[in-house]
Amino acid sequence: MKRATEPEEIASSFVFLASDDSSYISGQFLHPNGGEITNT
Repeated sequence: MKRATEPEEIASSFVFLASDDSSYISGQFLHPNGGEITNT
């Protein structure tokens, strides 16, 4: 995306993880990073 992330663009990830919708999720990673590779 070549730009900084806006808080409202990643807020839904946090809301999902805090909700009952994610109650069956275990050991997963969400990468709300705009497609940027950040672990190199």
